[in-house]
Amino acid sequence: MTSSTAQTPAPGGGSSPRPDHLGHVIFIAAAAAMGGFLFGYDSSVINGAVVAIRERFDVGSEVLAQVIAAALIGCAFGAATAGRLADRIGRIRCMQIAAVLFTASAIGSALPFALWDLAMWRVIGGFGIGMASVIGPAYIAEVSPPAYRGRLASFQQAAIVIGIAVSQLVNWAILNLADGDQRGEIGGLEAWQWMLGVMVVPAVLYGLMSFVIPESPRFLISVGRNDEARKVLSEVEGSKVDLDGRVHEIELAMHSEHKSTFKDLLGGRFGLLPIVWVGIGLSVFQQLVGINVIFYYSSSLWQSVGIDPSSSFLYSFTTSIINIVGTVIAMIFVDRVGRKPLALIGSAGMAVSLGLCAWAFSYKSEVAGEISIPEVQGTVALIAAHSFVLFFALSWGVVVWVLLGEMFPNRIRAAALGVAAAAQWVANWVVTVTFPTLSDWNLSGAYVIYTFFALLSIPFILKWVPETKGKALEEMG
Repeated sequence: MTSSTAQTPAPGGGSSPRPDHLGHVIFIAAAAAMGGFLFGYDSSVINGAVVAIRERFDVGSEVLAQVIAAALIGCAFGAATAGRLADRIGRIRCMQIAAVLFTASAIGSALPFALWDLAMWRVIGGFGIGMASVIGPAYIAEVSPPAYRGRLASFQQAAIVIGIAVSQLVNWAILNLADGDQRGEIGGLEAWQWMLGVMVVPAVLYGLMSFVIPESPRFLISVGRNDEARKVLSEVEGSKVDLDGRVHEIELAMHSEHKSTFKDLLGGRFGLLPIVWVGIGLSVFQQLVGINVIFYYSSSLWQSVGIDPSSSFLYSFTTSIINIVGTVIAMIFVDRVGRKPLALIGSAGMAVSLGLCAWAFSYKSEVAGEISIPEVQGTVALIAAHSFVLFFALSWGVVVWVLLGEMFPNRIRAAALGVAAAAQWVANWVVTVTFPTLSDWNLSGAYVIYTFFALLSIPFILKWVPETKGKALEEMG
């Protein structure tokens, strides 16, 4: 799955003085965003091992899909429990737990003795992903000076797309060391095992960095450790800030918060409030265009149309770079162009790109066991796949999360976000589980389905999605 984080306004709004040590504040935010890096890395690294896992354990498409998608089960549980856990034991402790889960998952996934064992470690890693996806943005928002919060919050999304790119680069490098064979031996282990195991390095680094950054002042105040909170606020917001006033401000905000529940979302014609259905629709469309097929299966996808493994891994890396470029474009233009126009541009671009992929893959042929695609169609498929990722990244990849953070009324925002995020994990799981079977049935047909959802998202945006550009959160009714 690809995601972003909504900006959280500072209590009391306005701006703050420049911190005394802005570089240190940037380091703190970057350290927390390492969870996003691991989120992206772990989500995408399996891409390089799909073909090898199928051969190693001699499984069909349906079983293979369940193993690939197993992490998403852990993601859902991790995301669901992280918020409450962070309120009980603190944000830093949650980061450390996530780092341990990432580390254990990397080692276990690299050394599986059976397929169920690999799936179990994928679930454990997914739990870490779910926790990191919630804790990282929350922590960054709570320690960032108000004047810098938007820019620092963008670290999380940037870290996710960089993690995806780095995982593809590492996979490509390992494959070259193994002479292009995913099951080639390097130091007694097969190449795909190294691909999954290398995540130990950033996982350990994430854990170590969590020991040198401060706890969230919001959590410290919630447990009565106000003196420590003042010290952290002084560290991240500057010595010129009225520390007692800031502590009092945070206390007031916490006491006045309405803890939204699922009951608050009920009341519409179809059970839920209309705006909640819009949020669910945004989350589902973001996944049903098939974006995670690129990040989970692109190497095996290119190999399935006759491209050699080394080139297929390189193409997976280049799509990750395109993803980064698109994300930067979205971050620049989302406040200038607006959410709806950017989403519409993305939907149109994705529909054309996916349609071209469907057309090109329809020329796939197999002669004497050799799979191939004509040169012209192969070139079109390659360009279209990259343009699809670009259009997704510059629109739906960022815009959906911005909208979800802005469009709900204050009284239901937290609960509605939770439901929309859950819908996104479910849709992600559906696409991940079904693609291998769809691909075996008809690869071109699979892309026709994704094209249909990209086209369907256009009237959905025009009719139901509100424009939130320039509006205060309090205006969302």
